[in-house]
Amino acid sequence: MTATAPNTPAEIAELLAFYASTGVDEALEDIPINRFAEASRPKQSERAPAPVAPAHENRPQERPSLALRGDQSRAAGQQTASPGLDASKVPDAPARTVAAAVPDEAQAALARQIAARASTLEELRQHMATFDGCNLKATAKNLVFADGNPEAAVMLVGEAPGRDEDIEGLPFVGRSGQLLDRMLAAIGLDRTSVYIANVIPWRPPGNRTPTPHETEICRPFIERQIELVNPKVLVNLGGPSAKTLLNTSEGILRLRGNWRVHTTASGIAIPAMPTLHPAYLLRTPAHKKLAWRDFLEVKAKLRALP
Repeated sequence: MTATAPNTPAEIAELLAFYASTGVDEALEDIPINRFAEASRPKQSERAPAPVAPAHENRPQERPSLALRGDQSRAAGQQTASPGLDASKVPDAPARTVAAAVPDEAQAALARQIAARASTLEELRQHMATFDGCNLKATAKNLVFADGNPEAAVMLVGEAPGRDEDIEGLPFVGRSGQLLDRMLAAIGLDRTSVYIANVIPWRPPGNRTPTPHETEICRPFIERQIELVNPKVLVNLGGPSAKTLLNTSEGILRLRGNWRVHTTASGIAIPAMPTLHPAYLLRTPAHKKLAWRDFLEVKAKLRALP
């Protein structure tokens, strides 16, 4: 006679009563599973594929001892920290963290070499136009090098171009640029009396924030650009520009309004005023008064300089 599964509540209750009377107190799989082996087994990404057992071997696995499981866990940790290490030779060695190499360090070093070779702004522009070490160049339409007067006493540096800047190949030509023009006019300056550039000369896709690697690759170019212009006053527009060029981790609201110093590779110290980015002011108009104070400081500094 073939047994059938219980279908009604009465049949289920009768079956459970039978299990209770025979001492059954937990549900089991038809095929036994060694949970201890699963707990001590390395993750799938950390181990090689296990060999498939023959079909006729369907025997229950023995539970490994606690000591064995501890050894397996240490071996798994050692494989994760140092794949090339023979765990059998150093069974008691603690797990080590191997420092990851920066994949773009070679490109950053190449950028430093190329930037240092430029003796004029035009040479620097040409070097940057042929440089392929930054991935942002592949998605940008144009190199956004600079705008304004390279002989000016004031140089302003932002973070990266936006959509309008990428199309025209000039920095600060969109809404942020229009606000910047009005801010400059308020202290008697315009694009013929200032020089404007960005830390990043290529637009990040979708106007996303540049990564630290992208910033480090482009840093030598903007530092050499500042050195070649040699302005009397540097204005850092926004936190990323200030943090990159002033080597600080402070936020822009703490930095702004306080004179700092940017030191070039040749040792020239340039007074720097960190201030709020025009794009931020468009989103937070109430802080325009703070930027106005900063620009008044720039105006006063220019008057005091010889």
